[in-house]
Amino acid sequence: MRVVVRSVSELCITVGTVIVLFVVYVLFWTGVKADSVMSDQIDRLQEQWAHGAVRPTGEAAGPAESAPTPGPYETDKPFAIMYIPRLGFTWNKPVLEGTATKTLKKGLGHYAATAQLGQKGNFSVAGHRRTYGDPFKDFPRLRPGDAVVLTDGTTWFTYRIDKGPYKTLPTDIEVIDAVPRKSGYTREGRYLTLTTCDPEWGHSHRLIVWAHLDSTQPVEAGKPEALRR
Repeated sequence: MRVVVRSVSELCITVGTVIVLFVVYVLFWTGVKADSVMSDQIDRLQEQWAHGAVRPTGEAAGPAESAPTPGPYETDKPFAIMYIPRLGFTWNKPVLEGTATKTLKKGLGHYAATAQLGQKGNFSVAGHRRTYGDPFKDFPRLRPGDAVVLTDGTTWFTYRIDKGPYKTLPTDIEVIDAVPRKSGYTREGRYLTLTTCDPEWGHSHRLIVWAHLDSTQPVEAGKPEALRR
């Protein structure tokens, strides 16, 4: 009997240790690794931009009404950096093409079927709420009027949030339509949609915010007002 009790106790300790190690891996190690990967993605982008390696564009027509027409994004590759002052002035994440699991481990992911950055339509981006760097951990803090700023190395794009965080189901794919039905928008424009999971450690629902393109300016003009402290 004692042998059985001892064996069960040892098994419980082993299982408990494995669970603790797994939690540490999920909470800590994936975050450390993801932060390093995201920093590397940003460094590579900035190095490319510093050497003039920017994707070819068409002609621009006017500040907030239009933007240069970019060439195609390359799947699983970064093409922009996002800043959200509400989440902290040190908060910045790379935006990559695609929303595959491997892509979202490196940063935020652009829904490939949606508009490109600054273009007419709905530029839509997904990010993890928790794990892999917790990029959208504080997503619920976002409010209408908040700025979401992106750069592709040539232009700063400042979007302003109009609605959200809005809670919905994962099956509600209309949230990334060109004119999302529940966004309050009634006609085509230059919009931004951000999506993440809810609750914080689950994925039964999605949190959404919608924004419109408020202004653009060339990088040579310096940082946009929303990023100036």
